[in-house]
Amino acid sequence: MDTEAVRTFVRAAELGQLRHAADELGVTQQAASKRIAALERELDVRLFDRTARGVEPTLDGQVFLPHARNIVTGADRAVTAIRPGSRALRIDVLGLRSAQAVVLHDYWRSHPGTDLDVVTLRADDPRVVVAAVEAGELDAAFRSVTDPAALPREVRMIHAFGSPLELLVGPRHPLAAARTLTPAQLRKHRIWVPGIVPRSEWSDFYDQLATEFDLRIDAAGPNFGNEVLLDILADSSDVATFVGSRDRYLWPPGHDLRRIPIVNPALVYPLSFMHLRANPHPGLRPVIEHFATLPPLPEPAWLPSWARAPRRDEETPRP
Repeated sequence: MDTEAVRTFVRAAELGQLRHAADELGVTQQAASKRIAALERELDVRLFDRTARGVEPTLDGQVFLPHARNIVTGADRAVTAIRPGSRALRIDVLGLRSAQAVVLHDYWRSHPGTDLDVVTLRADDPRVVVAAVEAGELDAAFRSVTDPAALPREVRMIHAFGSPLELLVGPRHPLAAARTLTPAQLRKHRIWVPGIVPRSEWSDFYDQLATEFDLRIDAAGPNFGNEVLLDILADSSDVATFVGSRDRYLWPPGHDLRRIPIVNPALVYPLSFMHLRANPHPGLRPVIEHFATLPPLPEPAWLPSWARAPRRDEETPRP
């Protein structure tokens, strides 16, 4: 099996665009298409559906994707074994528009010589990510295990930074004209956060948030992606959602969506950073040190219970 064809499939699946995957891999889009076609012939399945926005893995493609990642990781580790120090620093983020990706991009812009490989595992269960870190498939990941005692001894988890929430609404929403909002002003309003996965870190976060401030957080329905959510918000007079203050969202000008900071207290989603204690990659320490340079959280601030207790492994104390 051609590992470069498998790599092309993985990056196209993660980026959602064959052209973007081709650019990243330094080949033409036609060459990338030929790689995918050859791989589909070898596997005797169709791996992608073509859509108006790009490509999406078929059911067979979704099944093949984690195995394909393992193939690529194995090939990369084989090369690394004979070329020490040549591998990019591989860090997992929840999404390429997430606050984690934005912070890493800002770091890279200020340290342009850094060789970064930013990936998205698309794993809701943090144990899957912990296993990837433990196995050396990732150098680090922006994930939280709400019970640090459940972490393997070889894996360290530290606080990276906090992401204050903003309310995102359309122009017809009754809160659309507000410059700031308090948690009390959000009560009785429907806050739609589709796709909350039970027992995930964000499920725990939203459960505590709803209980603490008596909020109506609705996780009903499947998650059809940010574009669909933004379309619904633009047309709705009663639906809102939460976004992080650093999250990067784009929408058509006609949507006229408003991002409204929440204050007194700020509602803060804590981002943790996990890595192997014995990870020798020289690029890891500077990234960790970068977290301490980020602006402090607004005061007062609310965080979930699992982020308030001091952690044994804290390396970069944050306000």
